[in-house]
Amino acid sequence: MKKNDFITLEIEDIGVGGEGIGKAEGVTFFVKDAIVGDVIEARITKLKKHYGYARLMKILKPSGKRKEAKCPVARQCGGCQIQEMDYGEQLKFKERKVRNNLERIGGFDRAFLGRVMEPICSMEEPFHYRNKAQYPIGTDREGYPVAGFYAGRTHQIIPNMVCALGKEINTQVLEVVLDFMREFQIPAYSEETGRGLLRHVLIRTGFHTGEIMVCFIVNGTRIPHTDELTGRLRKLPGMTSITMNINCDNTNVIMGKEIRLLWGKEYITDYIGEIKYQISPLSFYQVNPVQTEVLYGLACEYAGLTGNETVWDLYCGIGTISLFLAGKAKQVYGVEIIPQAIEDARKNADINGIENAEFYVGKAEEVLPDYYRKYETEHPGEHAHADVIVVDPPRKGCDQRLLETMVRMEAKRIVYVSCDSATLARDLKYLCGNGYEMKKVRTVDMFPHTVHVETVVLLSQQKPDDHIEIDLDLDELDATSAELKATYQEIKDYVLKEFGLKVSNLYISQIKRKCGIEVGANYNLPKTENPKVPQCPKEKEEAIKAALKYFAMI
Repeated sequence: MKKNDFITLEIEDIGVGGEGIGKAEGVTFFVKDAIVGDVIEARITKLKKHYGYARLMKILKPSGKRKEAKCPVARQCGGCQIQEMDYGEQLKFKERKVRNNLERIGGFDRAFLGRVMEPICSMEEPFHYRNKAQYPIGTDREGYPVAGFYAGRTHQIIPNMVCALGKEINTQVLEVVLDFMREFQIPAYSEETGRGLLRHVLIRTGFHTGEIMVCFIVNGTRIPHTDELTGRLRKLPGMTSITMNINCDNTNVIMGKEIRLLWGKEYITDYIGEIKYQISPLSFYQVNPVQTEVLYGLACEYAGLTGNETVWDLYCGIGTISLFLAGKAKQVYGVEIIPQAIEDARKNADINGIENAEFYVGKAEEVLPDYYRKYETEHPGEHAHADVIVVDPPRKGCDQRLLETMVRMEAKRIVYVSCDSATLARDLKYLCGNGYEMKKVRTVDMFPHTVHVETVVLLSQQKPDDHIEIDLDLDELDATSAELKATYQEIKDYVLKEFGLKVSNLYISQIKRKCGIEVGANYNLPKTENPKVPQCPKEKEEAIKAALKYFAMI
């Protein structure tokens, strides 16, 4: 086999990125848009010794789990990875993904996970759920402006104004904008030349209030004929805020820092439960308000508040979870690195008349340890304490310093909200190895038709008189902390499954050293002088590094 050859595959499994997995002549292939049970014809796009990638060309026999995509450009667009998979199968895939990461990375027993994992929270209507959309603006071959989404892993715009996940009002907004650009010859921004004016159109919708926000991201300081543009948009029902964001940098970062009001208010409002929020163009706000209420309801339920607790909400954003918890807690402290988000959090507290929520600007991994040290200094012989700690970190998970401080603060309960089950599993392994027990785990389908999923976990502090019986293998007692994250056998199994390669302990130890991970001093000690030690081939080195990243060791 070679690149561009056509092959027939029966899809037997699905990868973490939603790719179908099948085998031909002993080689494992990953194929985007293929579903378990499909028999397909595919063209090889990349080929290694034991694995490769292929493009779906024709479905010879469709899987019973396949559904026709609601969006006509679902395969080209990078937004939905699994829209052609039956929704029930999507839910099973996401639960299995979380369970496998907890088992393989976290080291939790399969039977134990069967007891603590609760059923996934699905959506009754898994379409048109997004309250936010960012449409790149470009130019087609005829020179006319177009709006759509980027194709997967590219900056090629796939024209599409009728997104199956977005609100219907988005199409009307884009029609007004593109008509305006054509009529007044407003140029779209070009990444290649750095010229042109309009880069993106950001649209946000208040699901409960019906308020609409439009923000134009521009490569300049003004939009010609602004009054005409805002006048046309104001005719759309619910239009509340029209702003301009200035981004003149040659970058793929969408938003600049400066916002200018063109018409209306600088924000829109919406509700999660009974809490009212002000949302500005730069505010972080969950994109699925229906499932956000479910997610935060679970976090609040797991927190088990009675009205007497002190709660720390880390990575609090604009205070969405903090304000949810404040109604049932004695005091809530929120921490967020983005100053604008903390300003929004304080405003949102004022709007709702909440006086028992206090917010700090800074990195959670710095603010909490600093608070802990300061408390010890000011209260000799005592240490800072929290009844409940809630964390909702970015995909990279929690910093080690933060985890250590959380353990020292001896919170009765920790509620971990995660958007990445791999780093969640890594952090849970640490917390459960330092005095906490995992009580409940529940996934929430926040992003239907994509491979992403949110997870909420309840951890409970083990009491001093709690005890368990364990068996110790004395041969393992000198293992390094890095080795405890994943055993050599786990790394071998991963490399074999994902890449079809067999690797030795020697090769793994070589790559660990290359990546700065300590291994045992006497590991694979040569038995002769000036030995010729085989070096790990490049292909296997890449595979081992991929495994180390998967297990969050690098």
